[in-house]
Amino acid sequence: MKEIGKTVFFGAVGIVLATSLTGFFFPKDLEYWANLAFQFSIQKFGWFYLMATFAFLVFSIYLLFSPYKNIKLGNDDEEPEYPFFPWLAMLFAAGMGIGLVFWGVAEPIYHYSHPPMGMAERLTPEAARLAFRYSFFHWGLHPWSVYTVIALAIAYSQFRKGESGLISVTLRPLLGDRVDGTPGKIIDMIAVIATAFGVATSLGLGSLQITAGLSRLFGWEQTLQSNTIVIIIATILFLISANTGLDRGIKFLSNTNMIIALLLFGFVFFVGPTSFIMEVFTTTLGSYFKEFLPMSFRMTPFTNQKWLGEWTLFYWAWWIAWAPFVGTFIARISRGRTIREFVTGVLFVPSVMSALWFSVMGGSALYSELFENSNIVRAVDLDVSTAVFVALEKLPFGSFLGGIAILLVIVFFVTSADSATFVMGMLSTKGSLNPGNSVKIIWGILQAMIAIALLMSGGLKALQTVLIIIALPFSFILVAIIFSIHRSLSEDAMSQKHPFPEKGKLSKEKID
Repeated sequence: MKEIGKTVFFGAVGIVLATSLTGFFFPKDLEYWANLAFQFSIQKFGWFYLMATFAFLVFSIYLLFSPYKNIKLGNDDEEPEYPFFPWLAMLFAAGMGIGLVFWGVAEPIYHYSHPPMGMAERLTPEAARLAFRYSFFHWGLHPWSVYTVIALAIAYSQFRKGESGLISVTLRPLLGDRVDGTPGKIIDMIAVIATAFGVATSLGLGSLQITAGLSRLFGWEQTLQSNTIVIIIATILFLISANTGLDRGIKFLSNTNMIIALLLFGFVFFVGPTSFIMEVFTTTLGSYFKEFLPMSFRMTPFTNQKWLGEWTLFYWAWWIAWAPFVGTFIARISRGRTIREFVTGVLFVPSVMSALWFSVMGGSALYSELFENSNIVRAVDLDVSTAVFVALEKLPFGSFLGGIAILLVIVFFVTSADSATFVMGMLSTKGSLNPGNSVKIIWGILQAMIAIALLMSGGLKALQTVLIIIALPFSFILVAIIFSIHRSLSEDAMSQKHPFPEKGKLSKEKID
């Protein structure tokens, strides 16, 4: 086993294991206390989630046009470690993955049937416009700005300043050498715990969707036991992949992901209602930018609406909880890129891809509902995890497409968990670029345990509830990172010299 950071590793393992065991043996108690903490987080800090996420976006756009835009994440003469397309494939697969497949049909159709905050009559054209606008909002610039901020901070401190890959060291400009002591260990522990719960949420969603697909295609009964079996099998697969290394395992899976997703996307786009899809994309893009600021700051202090906590705040918490893992992973694969190149690739390209995905998958489903009497709305009301399969059934070769969708979820499942075990292993071994297999196996098993425990304690609702609680402490760390990276970039620009420090210089070898 590689040298581990004992405080971070054992502290994080203890908390995750204790939560898992509570969910196994006292599921109702975990559900009760999680709901209490959820209500506290939403009532007291809901505004903070909105303000912080908007701040991440403003800072990301500022970097694109700032005096620092041409600074490289590495030596001045370094070239990017990965070609552009494989780089995009890996960051997109890690950043969205299962969630995009799960909600690509379900979210716009659900909002069409249940308009956000009662802002339109259900099943009306205005409800449809609202549904796609909020889908773009929840999966567009805001979430990718969260990833942009943390990934840039990690890549800059690691490849430009010669620091380790720990998240705590991104705060050295603010905290100084205290990041090497107890404060730094607490920051890294929070990051590991947030990653474990964030990815566990996605694994839970993935298992729900895989069993829903198998039920639609083969009549496999959807139960807690079947979800557990799916999680266990997928865990075995991603542990095998995790032990093959970044270049062989994750890179191969990410490219496979992208190919399958593009094939499914292309088929639905060209065989489905192409003109309708493009009209949905175009009109939603316009309304998205028109309502951008109101959506970014909308709260309901006078009506006590629950919708915001169940949707927007849940999503912002989800992205923040994923930030340590996705940010660390994106940083690891982004060496040699300029800040302008990095921000463009991480913030804008995946946001457009997400919007297109919702337009194609959700637009095709809505067309079927409006003009072909498909009853997709009813299916989503009964079980959101079946949405994509019900929608695909209405197209030619529907059963085959359903099988492709299941395969896509499985590969996304394995890719996300594989990437997360690598990152948690790295954070647990003092920033090692080659965390030991035994550490990755431990984290892989714990991810599966927490996903199963949360499903036992309330299914999808429990996954959402716990995530908002876990993400809160890390959101404060992310805000501090904005100030820290800005200070470091300012010093770099003022010096007019960007040498890569010899002390602590990291080797450029690729992961085995």
